[in-house]
Amino acid sequence: MSVSLRTGTTAIHWSTMPMLSRPRALGPLACALAIVPVLLAAQRRGGEPNPFPGGANPDGSLRPTPPLTRLFTQDAYTEYALLAPGSQEFRIRFLPEENRVGATELVNATRGGSEGSGVEVYDPRTGKPLKFTYQQEGNDPENHAIHATLPMPVPAGGVGRVLIYKTYKDPRTYSMHGDDIVWVRSLSGYRLGVLLPKGFAFISSNVAAQLTTTADGRLKLAFANPSGQSNPVTIHARKSSATFTPRQDADMFFDDIKTLYDLDAPDTGRVKIEQIYSDYRKGSKAKLDTLAYLALQDLRVIDLDTGKRFSTDREGSATFVKLDVPIVDDKQSAHLKITGTIQDPAYKLINGELVFDRTLHDLRNTVLLPAGWDVSAISQSATIGTYEGRTFVALINLNAENAYRVTILARKRT
Repeated sequence: MSVSLRTGTTAIHWSTMPMLSRPRALGPLACALAIVPVLLAAQRRGGEPNPFPGGANPDGSLRPTPPLTRLFTQDAYTEYALLAPGSQEFRIRFLPEENRVGATELVNATRGGSEGSGVEVYDPRTGKPLKFTYQQEGNDPENHAIHATLPMPVPAGGVGRVLIYKTYKDPRTYSMHGDDIVWVRSLSGYRLGVLLPKGFAFISSNVAAQLTTTADGRLKLAFANPSGQSNPVTIHARKSSATFTPRQDADMFFDDIKTLYDLDAPDTGRVKIEQIYSDYRKGSKAKLDTLAYLALQDLRVIDLDTGKRFSTDREGSATFVKLDVPIVDDKQSAHLKITGTIQDPAYKLINGELVFDRTLHDLRNTVLLPAGWDVSAISQSATIGTYEGRTFVALINLNAENAYRVTILARKRT
């Protein structure tokens, strides 16, 4: 049988073209793929920004974004747990921060077109519920926001934070195609997780991600969006008869640790260190594991929730701080900042070239060059920016291995 497709005045006969596949009826997956651009377009009409952060000119050309000036991209963690197929609902766990000194509330807006419900807000330090309102913003009935009262005004040198749970219902994001589920959403968060309903397995996911099985048998993707800009994510999943065995994999993207290496002049070998992280381990003490690979001099440990300095204690070779509020449940954590200096013999000047050669740990590390130096080589993938006139190199470790070596070279401006 000969099937022809007319293009203008020319008929293409599939039967005479052995190198091309003949057209087939669209299956469920192909149809689902076809609706994804429509869903993304609908999300943007509901208030989504242009997928390119700089936007576009009237002729369609892209506008440049401003130069990078933030040493680290945004700190919030967001997890999406897809609820029952056909419900169009997903449960969100969100950990945002507020850095404005003196601020007494944190505002979290609901995305336009998403119907919010089941809001809960907690203090991550104590695990106790916080007061909040969930109300319409402005004149648009689709725009709502959570106004969470912080447990205390944001202190100087500290950070305000809350833990938010909320349920969104959004047919544009979460839909059924036959018995399969499709979840498509433009995510601008930095550290992210997506959980399938129990009994479902992935057909496809368009983001590179860590995959694990939770304690209750659900499959979970964990990933980072290094740019912190809009990132369209599309997931297709199907009911499976397979039994998934729970695993104990550490979610490296839930971990919020970030370390700044602030380089002094290269002939000094001196590096100032600032590390910020949340410790979720239960107990009344927090062990400073960082000191195992950073021999810090002039050690200071700050409670970012209160802005107060901790005193340190030692037990054998380990260094601890005693927490004012012991951690007893999964909603709690201690938010710590560690500072100090190291003398690093691998940070040096060789024939007029700055050399920083070191094994780095954990997800996020930024190296801030001395004033007047321009980076000339980086051995690992990184972004480059400028902070207060100084060049920085920001590295994101997307692999499960916790340690990796990086070499950075720079030349002094004349």
